[in-house]
Amino acid sequence: MSKQLLLGDEAIAQAALDAGLSGVYAYPGTPSTEITEYIQMAPITRETNIHSRWSTNEKTAMEAALGMSFAGKRAMVCMKHVGMNVAADCFINSAMTGTNGGLIVVAADDPSMHSSQNEQDSRFYGDFALIPMYEPSNQQEAYDMVYHGFEFSEKIAEPILMRMVTRLAHSRSGVEQKPQKPQNELHFSADPKQFILLPGIARKRYKALLKQQDDFIKASEESPYNKYVDGPNKKMGIIACGIGYNYLMENYPEGCEYPVLKIGQYPLPQKQVSKLVEECDEILILEDGQPFVERLLKGYLGRGITVKGRLDGTLSRDGELNPDNVARAVGREYQPKFEVPTLVEMRPPALCEGCGHRDMYNALTQVLKEEFPNYKVFSDIGCYTLGANAPFNAINSCVDMGASITMAKGAADSGLYPSVAVIGDSTFTHSGMTGLLDCVVENTNITVVISDNETTAMTGGQDSAGTGKIESICIGLGVAPEHIRVMVPLKKNYEEMKQMIREEIAYHGVSVIVPRRECIQTLARKKRSK
Repeated sequence: MSKQLLLGDEAIAQAALDAGLSGVYAYPGTPSTEITEYIQMAPITRETNIHSRWSTNEKTAMEAALGMSFAGKRAMVCMKHVGMNVAADCFINSAMTGTNGGLIVVAADDPSMHSSQNEQDSRFYGDFALIPMYEPSNQQEAYDMVYHGFEFSEKIAEPILMRMVTRLAHSRSGVEQKPQKPQNELHFSADPKQFILLPGIARKRYKALLKQQDDFIKASEESPYNKYVDGPNKKMGIIACGIGYNYLMENYPEGCEYPVLKIGQYPLPQKQVSKLVEECDEILILEDGQPFVERLLKGYLGRGITVKGRLDGTLSRDGELNPDNVARAVGREYQPKFEVPTLVEMRPPALCEGCGHRDMYNALTQVLKEEFPNYKVFSDIGCYTLGANAPFNAINSCVDMGASITMAKGAADSGLYPSVAVIGDSTFTHSGMTGLLDCVVENTNITVVISDNETTAMTGGQDSAGTGKIESICIGLGVAPEHIRVMVPLKKNYEEMKQMIREEIAYHGVSVIVPRRECIQTLARKKRSK
């Protein structure tokens, strides 16, 4: 068996390939993107026809993966934590339908918001859905969990939620591979109504899911990913979840003086938790993200023992867990093995020089500032969100995928004029189309700028579902063709661009402007590959 140096994301991808994966479904989002990219580049993907094309959004990805599971094949769906919000409808109901082929849902959380708008913790979704969860502490464990997780999913006939965090997803370690398994043959559930959630069927399936909870707890108590390590000092017991266990061990290379319960599989193993609580004076919870286990433990114990963690201020409520704040929590001084020199001062991200979004914003803001002092621009998730920064200072909102059009609609409904939305091509097809349809239905007085760089640029240049289709989609949604205007965002076209913007703002109804120029980074990569 070979050993490779892999990112946490790559370890997940390789494990899925080795476990007989038939399809991965995903929408790109940091820190989950590399999982799908690794599968796309793997020779076995082409050799065995593994599905690996990007989905339009996380909801379609989750539903397609469930469809592959319906057909008896092993499927994986990947997204960043905020993508779980988009996929939630199908994800929660998939616990009710159960699975046929193994199904693993990978949610990559981003504590400290390195590239996200919140610090959401996906473990709450798994708990809400009442399904088992994995949370690896290192890359090898991530590999093992996925490799064996498909079989576990098929055994219990439920999806498994795999929760990653940024530091584990984007750091490398040696990973030992296991033998390659063949893909499942096409086969279907013995229950022809398993996936039909009519109320009468859903009620029965919910009762069945509830009956499984004791089995899930027993599986956690017997899991190799949950480990109780005794220690001589019973003044404190430590529950270390996922990567938190690694950070703890960095502070105790010779072994921890306190009893430690390492958690890698959920629901919480009640026997081990009870043992820790009975033996120790107080409990410290180390978890990267929100106080998920801390809240569960306080509700579960119902007894007078001190539980320390993020809720009581022992650890900060926000930001990443790391060896330094773990050291302070256990009363030690963290001594890093290596000093990291400051070579370059941190700089905020900025739009690339030569980016079409720059020229679009320059033309748009010049018209708005000079002619419409009460203007507001509602933006969205993508490279163009950087228009919020100097020197552009061009946008007034960025909330969630697709919210630019619908927020601009609501503002227009309240009487704001002009109300302008800026959205990218990939975000538009992800979740902006329905908002535009609402505008068409009510003939909202709104100007929508779909800044089209013909790729999903923010996450590295993945294919965009909207490439070559934007005008057709807008016509299909009912936008008047004469008010779908295409421009090439270049300085030489400034006057033409500004006149087009003036005309469409003046039109009282739904208008769409499409500044189209290929992403400069994607274009450079194409030239280098020739």
